[in-house]
Amino acid sequence: MGISIWQLLIILAIVLLLFGTKRLKNLGGDLGGAIKNFKSAVKSEESGSNKSSDDSKDN
Repeated sequence: MGISIWQLLIILAIVLLLFGTKRLKNLGGDLGGAIKNFKSAVKSEESGSNKSSDDSKDN
């Protein structure tokens, strides 16, 4: 009862008609950049918290 491949293709075609390929390309690039920035922020936060917990263990 799930979504079939034909339903997904129809939805994709409608989205392409509504937004156009250029706008979807820009949207995808923006989304990718946001995910990349989020991952780097999480990594820097983890390394910062690990460093501060190591400092507290020394005291």
